[in-house]
Amino acid sequence: MVKFNAHCRFCNKKLEYTFANLGVSPLANSYLKEDQLQSMEPFFPLHVWVCESCYLVQLSEFQSPETIFSEYAYFSSYSDSWLKHAKDFTKKMIHSFGFDSNSSVIEIASNDGYLLQYFKEKGIPVLGIEPAKNVAKTAQEKGIPTISQFFGIKTASTLADENKYADLLIGNNVLAHVPNLNDFVKGMKIILKPDGIITMEFPHLMRLMTENQFDTIYHEHFSYFSFMTVKKIFAEHGLNIFNVEELPTHGGSLRIYACHADDKTKMIEHGVSELLKKEKTAGFDTLEHHLSFNKKVEEIKLNILEFFIKAKKDKKTISAYGAPAKGNTLLNYCGIRTDFIDYTVDRNPHKQGMFLPGSHIPILHPDEIKRTKPDFLIILPWNLKEEIMEQMACIRDWGGKFLTFIPNTKVFP
Repeated sequence: MVKFNAHCRFCNKKLEYTFANLGVSPLANSYLKEDQLQSMEPFFPLHVWVCESCYLVQLSEFQSPETIFSEYAYFSSYSDSWLKHAKDFTKKMIHSFGFDSNSSVIEIASNDGYLLQYFKEKGIPVLGIEPAKNVAKTAQEKGIPTISQFFGIKTASTLADENKYADLLIGNNVLAHVPNLNDFVKGMKIILKPDGIITMEFPHLMRLMTENQFDTIYHEHFSYFSFMTVKKIFAEHGLNIFNVEELPTHGGSLRIYACHADDKTKMIEHGVSELLKKEKTAGFDTLEHHLSFNKKVEEIKLNILEFFIKAKKDKKTISAYGAPAKGNTLLNYCGIRTDFIDYTVDRNPHKQGMFLPGSHIPILHPDEIKRTKPDFLIILPWNLKEEIMEQMACIRDWGGKFLTFIPNTKVFP
């Protein structure tokens, strides 16, 4: 157990203001085997704070990264749309910056090699850094050089001693997972070549708030970033964000481009000032705006429960697609278990046969949908709804309907 930290992980200001209080919940990726269902399951507060000084939205660290990420159930390669995103990114980086066989591409939290495989295909030297040993092993079996360590100053210094520096340093959906934020950003600066580029992707706090994406909050996500806050964090450690793109991934993400503050070869792109202006107009430079979110979350919970109660009274059968971390936040916050959802399905064989944490809903093979023909199929990874609705179009054969709850309850015929 990690001692409760009531201070901002960036600026160390005491945390006193609630952004969202989602009660208590188990770790979102701690899937259970059948013989664990009768054992005590640890739950931790899912209470999100906002710093009144730097406006970093954050969870306190109740479990260490070693506990959460040493063995991990998420494999990036099971999402076709995410693989396409990775392939498109590779083409864009090579076209925009001319990376070639003389370049070095390093990815932090490289998962199963889903991205680096595309750089390797182009003959570009790659290195993955992935703390989850089971996931790193999968990447290594694909021929992707991968070290299984957590990233920070210590790992970066070791790589620097081995003369392993990055022309392109990538971090997709990892910045939010870092409890020691300052150590992580300092580490990136250490292994970035003088004219190198950092790209990072992470969910955008503005989209989270605008579209009620409270389910993207879970213990594995320690921080939630607005652009103005992440820019401040990077600047504090001698890194300059020179470009930013808004992406549709994960319900709305940012891709930032950063370089050393003294690198004069990078021009500040127009998008930087435009996004800062957009966030300021929305109120992200005020505490009041951040404090408005909790009430919206409470209203969504009531709407979700109203749907389930009515559907069950009408004798409807309900199943779910996916076993994502975001789904576990939603189910546990709303108190939804097998009394409402019969089962969920997932393409990832590492999850099949397991049970969702907290709710204990069984995870089955997607073929179960055709066998049982549910009236409603809830898409828990709503950010992939188009991909999933295409895969499971067969439910329309018996009059079944798709359903999502974020940003609000919506039924798709």
